[in-house]
Amino acid sequence: MKKSVLLVASLALYFTGNAQTDTTTQNLGEVLIQENRIQLPFSKQSRNVSLVNKLQIETSPARSLAEVLSFVPGVDIRQRGVTGVQSDVSIRGGSFEQTLMLLNGIKLSDPQTGHHMMNIPVPLVNIDRIEVVKGPASRIFGQNAYAGAINVITDLSDKKYARVQGYAGDFGMKGVNFAGSLPVGNYRQNLAISYDDSNGHWYNSDYQVSNIFYEGGFDINAKNTLKGMIAYTDRDFGANGFYSSTFPDQWESVQTTLTSLSHKLTLNKFYLNTRAYFRRNQDEYVLKRNEPEFYKNNHTTDVIALEANGNFQSSLGTTGFGIETRRESIESTNLGDRERTIAGIFLEQMINFGTKIDLRAGVYSNYYSEYNWKHFPGAELGFQATKELRFYSGYGISFRIPTYNDLYYQGPTNIGNDQLEPEQAQNFEVGAKWSKSGFFAELVYFNRNTDNLIQWTRPNADTPWQPQNFSEVKFNGIEASVNYRVSPTGRTVQVKEFMFSYNYIHADLIKQPGIETSYAFTALKNQTIAGVLIGIGRKVEWNTKMRYLERMSQDPYFLLDMRVDYNRTGTLGFFAEASNITDTDYREAGTVQMPGRWFRAGFMLNLE
Repeated sequence: MKKSVLLVASLALYFTGNAQTDTTTQNLGEVLIQENRIQLPFSKQSRNVSLVNKLQIETSPARSLAEVLSFVPGVDIRQRGVTGVQSDVSIRGGSFEQTLMLLNGIKLSDPQTGHHMMNIPVPLVNIDRIEVVKGPASRIFGQNAYAGAINVITDLSDKKYARVQGYAGDFGMKGVNFAGSLPVGNYRQNLAISYDDSNGHWYNSDYQVSNIFYEGGFDINAKNTLKGMIAYTDRDFGANGFYSSTFPDQWESVQTTLTSLSHKLTLNKFYLNTRAYFRRNQDEYVLKRNEPEFYKNNHTTDVIALEANGNFQSSLGTTGFGIETRRESIESTNLGDRERTIAGIFLEQMINFGTKIDLRAGVYSNYYSEYNWKHFPGAELGFQATKELRFYSGYGISFRIPTYNDLYYQGPTNIGNDQLEPEQAQNFEVGAKWSKSGFFAELVYFNRNTDNLIQWTRPNADTPWQPQNFSEVKFNGIEASVNYRVSPTGRTVQVKEFMFSYNYIHADLIKQPGIETSYAFTALKNQTIAGVLIGIGRKVEWNTKMRYLERMSQDPYFLLDMRVDYNRTGTLGFFAEASNITDTDYREAGTVQMPGRWFRAGFMLNLE
């Protein structure tokens, strides 16, 4: 296994070393990371951030956001079936409840359960890029950005275009995606629609997924911009053993609606973004698909929020500020009818000491109707040693409040605990980044010391799972990565992109005698990801992705995926993908068997 990874890495480095020197490199260093207050270029970030750009999304052997994220270093995706119909995401060994998902800066946390975190109502074809912030992000985005945050970015275009993609594959899989832009005068607007379904890769794993996404905006004048969004996703799927192996014939139907309206004011030294948004998630869960009367739950959660974020320039540097309020409510046949209020205040300062040293520090103060005030300070220190080399370190406190499932769930195999306390952690990291001529390399060490980790436990297999707070858990890890990217030149054979990363995480969780735990002891331990995108002539692209994963207390496995595109950016293009080419027997979540070798192929129609 290790020889295979080393061989591929060596070949890719060989091709890279023999590439022509007159290629035009892609300057990712100046991409602004879309935080809500102080936005800095990628090259000036003093923390571990991964960017997934449009090219990487389009050429990845992936049919969903979850599958694209599975190729990001330090991110652990636990899919229950193909194309991410139901999947969990974690960063740096955290649980699926400890990662915050965002769409254009809008928080998508679900008060019912983190299992709905990946219900992103945006077709893959409409995503412009993905920003993955690893480590504590509570000071930046608020509570639940415990181990990291993932921000999915879309973009309003000034140009007219229409793109249609269709595909079919194994397991009766088929799908169609449409994305279009139709600016009218000063008004820009995008519409994206997608539909995917499959008979499933094994018993009771069929699914249907529909998405619709509309975004529009215009400049009122040179200083004011108005933008709105409405999105909807509908997912019906057989959930064979998803949450319990005792009852394999589970079924679930989930609908998520998201709307938002925002206004931006941009002055010479002052910036303010005000935003209102509403998210509704409806979840119908059946324990026995063919006997819904045996056990059935219906949940409807509503989140309504108002927030204002901005910054201003002064002799002290850049000051960021923000305020938010949100109300979370649920109507549930199992969890009851409940609501809670959350309010927060952000304040941070960016100071430059000469041309080489910068300090960014701040605090997020949060009020919870159940837990009163909590405060999350943090700071990052950067040192630009040379134009190419940057050292950084950071400290922060992160926080997660229990979901309604954690607190109140009542079922045959799981029982909530309304005495749970919020999770809290202290985080530290130190790292170095090097960038030159299309190459980017990074090495980082991190430490997370968690208080009151929420963990589902049981004394034996005959007792339902119930969450409780552990007193202390320590995570230590390293991440090393190297990337090479160049713009296409049309040469006969060219390495357009190469990446290699290795992550190691050690978790010191104190076991309690006679107690069995779920989730925490399956955190990511070793992760190696390698990929090479090769251009052949002007129209053919061949992308190869490899992953070696080992989770704590589980057997390691190796996955090999490939995609070939023909005329991807032309008027009519075609692609073919293959996943798990090595036909590996593996599981990512619980007892759900993942598919062996499987294929799909399709077309792309681009009109401009």
